[in-house]
Amino acid sequence: MTTVAHSETLFLSTLPGKYYYDPAIYDLELEKIFSNMWVCAGRADMLPKPGAYQVVTIGRESVIVVRNREGVLQAFLNVCRHRGARLCSETSGQLKGSIQCRYHAWTYGLDGRLIGAPNVMNDVQFDRTAFGLLPVALDIWEGFIWLNLSDDPPPVATQLNAQIVQRFGSYEQFSRYGVGELKIGKTLSYDIQANWKLLLENFMECYHCGPMHPELCDLLPGFRSGKIYANGDAATLARDAEAFTITGKASRPPLRGLHPEDLRLYYGEVLLPNILINLLDDHVVVHTIWPKGPDHSRVVCDWLFDPEVITMPNFDPMDAVELFDIVNKQDWEVCEMTQQSMASKAFRSGGVYVPAEWHIRELADFILEKLDQPMEP
Repeated sequence: MTTVAHSETLFLSTLPGKYYYDPAIYDLELEKIFSNMWVCAGRADMLPKPGAYQVVTIGRESVIVVRNREGVLQAFLNVCRHRGARLCSETSGQLKGSIQCRYHAWTYGLDGRLIGAPNVMNDVQFDRTAFGLLPVALDIWEGFIWLNLSDDPPPVATQLNAQIVQRFGSYEQFSRYGVGELKIGKTLSYDIQANWKLLLENFMECYHCGPMHPELCDLLPGFRSGKIYANGDAATLARDAEAFTITGKASRPPLRGLHPEDLRLYYGEVLLPNILINLLDDHVVVHTIWPKGPDHSRVVCDWLFDPEVITMPNFDPMDAVELFDIVNKQDWEVCEMTQQSMASKAFRSGGVYVPAEWHIRELADFILEKLDQPMEP
């Protein structure tokens, strides 16, 4: 038998196992990453009219995102300024015109101003302007709501545009998909017993696609070999496939802004810290990742379509949804398999990235830099 010796440079190290289960490291991530960066909180069209709201957790903070009377989205800490009671306990809903604390009935306008405080509102010594809800920075980028807990954050485009240009070569190429104009046709949520970084790492490589994703590889055969698509490169549909659907047949026209050379292509992109974007020629799939604990994550998956297509009487997104739902569940299965071994002494020093996965080391370095941790070998 012949033994082939490989240089150690064939492999790059992953993060040590503790980075995927240690509560202290998870707390650092909430502080250094999710409390300091712009974090995606879903699509703006989820809150269509004044009074519509959702409650999200960013870092350690509960945040109310609400559309005010003028139709503008704003965000506030979900904390009454009187005694600190939680204001909104439901994850989403429709307010009648104000936000009222159930404890002592302090009441706030949809713009966060204090408009009611029983028995003290008219006291000349009480400055109502000092007790409005504490605002959270909110920006809209390509139809997504982005929140930042920092006191004076830079524009959201500062964080995101460079990532887009690095992946696509230019922002113009990405902009042809018109992501900001698309609407949600279907949403599915998944609870996964795995650390949020394992989900990102899994999305960033297709070394696993051949073993785990037969349906995906039938439609995008380039993934079967684990090929890396980066720097403007894209996977191409199989010759006998018309669209990225469970049947391989097209049931919708291409997105209106696309050029002929954009058709039949698939692009995947991670936008740190918490969304995954999948661009197809007739729809876009977005995964928003919500860390829920050191070994627990929630993913909200939105299928986005041209708004005119959604209004058609025969619109049915399920041919697209069924396919990616299968792929999602396959991914969550292997992420949970991996999570089960993160605390093993076999993974104490981490594992390795093979050459088809080397680019994932950029995520590991990003984590170490943000947490101000020593660089791992």
